Amino acid sequence: MNRSDFKQGLKGGAIIALSSAPFGVLFGAVAIDNGLSFLETLLMSATVYAGASQLVGIELFGQRVEPWLVVLSVFAVNFRHILYSAAIAKFVRHYTPLQKALAFFLLVDPQFAEAFRRGESGQGVSFSWYFGFGAVIYVCWSISTMIGAWFGRMIGDPASIGIDILLPVYFLGMVLAFRSRWGFYPIVLASAVASIAAYHTVGSPWHVSIGAAAGVLVATLLPLPAKQEPDAAVSEAEG
Repeated sequence: MNRSDFKQGLKGGAIIALSSAPFGVLFGAVAIDNGLSFLETLLMSATVYAGASQLVGIELFGQRVEPWLVVLSVFAVNFRHILYSAAIAKFVRHYTPLQKALAFFLLVDPQFAEAFRRGESGQGVSFSWYFGFGAVIYVCWSISTMIGAWFGRMIGDPASIGIDILLPVYFLGMVLAFRSRWGFYPIVLASAVASIAAYHTVGSPWHVSIGAAAGVLVATLLPLPAKQEPDAAVSEAEG
């Protein structure tokens, strides 16, 4: 393992870990409020490790719905991870099967965004960097979940103090980070319209997958960006 890349990953992941800690606290508090024990909350956070899906699952647990519906709902919210893994596959082809399995387990939203950015910029996505970046976020997530679960009853209803708004704000910030990319506005607009329409017709959490599918469809239909003409001076030199 390359120590330099690992340390660089730790430093980059530490910033994300601190900013995502409130979500872990929120999940811990919501889980306790919906009847899970302290150990059950920690186990779910450590094994599922997908913030939005964990919150959806917990809310459904509290409503005592059928298990198959909980599983399908979690899958619907996490469907975007299939797109994530496909997008970064070309940057992690050199990983061993075991490394790929660990990489995809750690593939949460900020992990994808930073890995994709590094891959496209030509910096490379070494496993040492990837593991360092993901490990610090995972550990911090588990600790913050423990804090939320321990003090959950003291927090009460998260909505009463505005903590429930953190998740939408977080995802909005992630989306806006890609606003300079080709096709951003029509894709986001299509995804937003489809998601809102699905929310009011089909309901939650299916609006997440439907919105994502609409964005993917528009992205495939949009014409590719025109290639830039080579610099005149370079063309002459080559001639």
